[in-house]
Amino acid sequence: MVNSPPRADTGAVLLVFDGDCGFCTTSARWIERRLPDSVEVEPWQNLQLDAIGLTRDDVVSAAWWIDDSGRRHRGHMAIGHALRAAGGFWGLLGRLITTPPFSWFGKPTYWLVARYRYRLPGATDACRLPDRD
Repeated sequence: MVNSPPRADTGAVLLVFDGDCGFCTTSARWIERRLPDSVEVEPWQNLQLDAIGLTRDDVVSAAWWIDDSGRRHRGHMAIGHALRAAGGFWGLLGRLITTPPFSWFGKPTYWLVARYRYRLPGATDACRLPDRD
């Protein structure tokens, strides 16, 4: 979780993803069909990032879950919270992802998927993460 001020907008629950990445878009649309209507699923390219307390650097490297209190969860924790909100079997999986000791494996697993997402089904070259020096 990233400590930052509460959202300046409606306070709705929001899942933020990279809309330029085919893999991310496919994954976001998959979870969107399972989420309650009260959860917004938006590519970061459609958002005013400063209004939600995120920067471009934040969103190009990870998905984000912003809860109704404005708390931000990055990467595997964002995915875990989205799955929890979906409920049922997916909710149980989300609880595992966000609970130690399982969450300890979530961070490196998420990093691997994010790092090599351009090689996954539905991906394009736009899915590549920028190289950091």
